[in-house]
Amino acid sequence: MRPRTGTLVAAGTPAQRPAGARLLTLDRQGTITVLPRRDWTGLVWKGDLVVANDAATLPASLRATHRPSGRAVEIRLAARRTLRPDDLVFDAVLLGEGDHRTRTEDRAAPPAMAAGDALAIPGTRLSASVIEVLDHPRFVRLAFDGSPPEFWSALGRAGRPVQYAHVPEPLALWDVWTVIAGPPVAFEPPSAGFLLDWASVAAIRSRGADFATLTHAAGLSSTGDPVLDARLPLPEPYRIPERTAALVRETRARGGRIIAIGTTVVRALEHAAAHGLLEDRSPLGASGTFASTADQRLGSGTQRAVVDVLVSGTHAPGTSHHELLRAFVPDPLLDRVDRALAGARFRTHEFGDSVWIESRLPSPWNARPRGPR
Repeated sequence: MRPRTGTLVAAGTPAQRPAGARLLTLDRQGTITVLPRRDWTGLVWKGDLVVANDAATLPASLRATHRPSGRAVEIRLAARRTLRPDDLVFDAVLLGEGDHRTRTEDRAAPPAMAAGDALAIPGTRLSASVIEVLDHPRFVRLAFDGSPPEFWSALGRAGRPVQYAHVPEPLALWDVWTVIAGPPVAFEPPSAGFLLDWASVAAIRSRGADFATLTHAAGLSSTGDPVLDARLPLPEPYRIPERTAALVRETRARGGRIIAIGTTVVRALEHAAAHGLLEDRSPLGASGTFASTADQRLGSGTQRAVVDVLVSGTHAPGTSHHELLRAFVPDPLLDRVDRALAGARFRTHEFGDSVWIESRLPSPWNARPRGPR
């Protein structure tokens, strides 16, 4: 873990596109500039492809009662093996008494869990059973009972968005859904996409660039436990439509840049490329998409294959999101970015300011051997 180089300011108001939001840009020559974030589409060139995550955010925080002990527990759904709506098995982080107004790091521990323990969701008929404890007393695999329609209906009534103490007022689902939100599969918002609105999508296309989406189940950004945090990001399922894969191929063929809106898009595209899923003859599901699970960790040793530019929120050094930035720029240059962000008191977390990080070296996709077109 690299040392922190400064202090960022937590964004405490759930405004997705505040008028004063800023964007720090790092271009291929290493020049740092600060712009109003609303002007970000002016950095898009003709022939580029902008890719965003269209996952809607689940109400993934559930109040529960641990039936063996009678104690209160907060379930934070954290991961799932697939994106299928009939898959009711989740990995979850458990917290004890308290709510989001207490820092996650300071929350009480949950009662001891064992396989077979039941967790009841008050106000509903829903309950979950612990399948296993996953090598940490607060990290469990749960199976929810009932049919999928019963589960999703109860989750919608009883669940709330996962929330942290830097935003004191309770979040509503519409606070954490981007304007392009589609399938509800993310456990926390793909918040880099908060800078999007339909005017910016139109501006991208008016500049002669393309816009496409994929669906990636963005996971938790923090568990409150340093041992669990060291495992982040957890494996995250994703799916990519063939249209998006085709646009990636076409953009590369014409020499355009792939611009990822968020770290989840980077993880999905780089995982897909590493497994040959972006090639012409990649296997597709019946719906014209392919699905997999991004289980890799991206950092300073990563050779990117697809993404040239990352648009992201601001992240403190040492976090998993910040580590991914090291796949784009060397540490000395990233340290300059961190100092500039801290010196200008950029806001961090999901409702904060943003960065545009352009790699000094383009991804090597064009250099790869390609089959007949």
